[in-house]
Amino acid sequence: MAAPLDGIRVVEMATAIQGPAAGLYLSDMGADVIKVEPPAGDANRYMRGVGNQLPADALGPQFIAMNRGKRSLAVDVHTDAGGKAVHQLIRSADVFLSNFRDEALQRMGMGQATLTELQPKLIYAIVNGYGPKGPDAGKSMLDGAAQARGGLVNATGPTDGMPMPAGAAIADTAGAMQFALGIMTALVARERHGVGQRVSTSALGAQLWLQMWEIQHCAMTGADLSREGVHHSNMRGPYGVYATADGGAFLLAVHMDEDAWAAFWAFVEMPEHASDPNWDNPGKRLGFPGTDEGLPEIRAATARAFASKTTAQWEEFLAGQPEIIYERVRNYAEVLTDPQNRANDYLVDMHHPGIGRVPVVGNLVHLETTPGRTGGPAPALGEANDELLPQLGLSTEEIAALSVHNGTILAERMALLEA
Repeated sequence: MAAPLDGIRVVEMATAIQGPAAGLYLSDMGADVIKVEPPAGDANRYMRGVGNQLPADALGPQFIAMNRGKRSLAVDVHTDAGGKAVHQLIRSADVFLSNFRDEALQRMGMGQATLTELQPKLIYAIVNGYGPKGPDAGKSMLDGAAQARGGLVNATGPTDGMPMPAGAAIADTAGAMQFALGIMTALVARERHGVGQRVSTSALGAQLWLQMWEIQHCAMTGADLSREGVHHSNMRGPYGVYATADGGAFLLAVHMDEDAWAAFWAFVEMPEHASDPNWDNPGKRLGFPGTDEGLPEIRAATARAFASKTTAQWEEFLAGQPEIIYERVRNYAEVLTDPQNRANDYLVDMHHPGIGRVPVVGNLVHLETTPGRTGGPAPALGEANDELLPQLGLSTEEIAALSVHNGTILAERMALLEA
């Protein structure tokens, strides 16, 4: 059965997360994504992560996560042969995808004018940290910087302590989602209107998208939202994270009806709270009246309630309460074995050289008639060179010279890593 993007070719020149994760989505939807890497490869091939616990011959986790299912073409685009190969590749491409700066792309001969002359209907897609315009359009960015600039760090952390970044690279990954959406939109526009075009978005813009509700509240009221620690800054009532008697934790969202509210307090033998007039309907418990009356008391009572029972006791009780929206807080090890994730193929086992069979995050978008796929493992460096370079018009001599050049640079990189 055809995948939705079968026949679409993407040339990716990107590193880290924001660009490659967008390419990953396109690959999962059937596109042929050719990752153009320098002779020593994307630096994230060698990033070991915390603890350096991986075998020496295993690829880095970030590289595997963002680049599985792609093909690797390793060439030095600053050489005549390498530049020629990529330019020839662009002639057959539908999308050029990068998170490099415009100035760097221009120096590599990969500027928009150059590539669209080779392929007039090309989708030229560039993502960066802060957007394509404005005084900081060319400013360097890492994930936490975008979180800080977009307001998320200020909204996260204890009420009486320092602001904190989120515990995952959500600026880059959210930027990748918007980037992939923009590319898909441009492909539809090309199909409808016959034109290629530039696509741009950023990690900063994605942070604003993720916080539309909270930012809109500030815009309309003129009042900033305060950090609320384990609670949401713009939701009142008990909504928040609570610790159990044995060190577990639950996110309690809301009791949807009065029977569930009463059952909750009866379970912890605090029935007096069920009749508190400040919280006697779901709207009040979600803060719809706009009042904070009794807020500290109900949160403190809810904290005492959770602390009075073990995690297992709470799981047994809450499992029988369909009108209470809740979830036990899970760590990554538990996420990896969660049957819900497995049932939906959100996690898929895959063999990776140097480490064996381990799960990867799979294709999260399911299409009924033209399903995507979870592509194979991340490519070995330059594994597509032998297949692609002859097709791109390079002579035997040029290919041999590129191979020697690549080998020299790769050996230098490995020597530095081992030093």
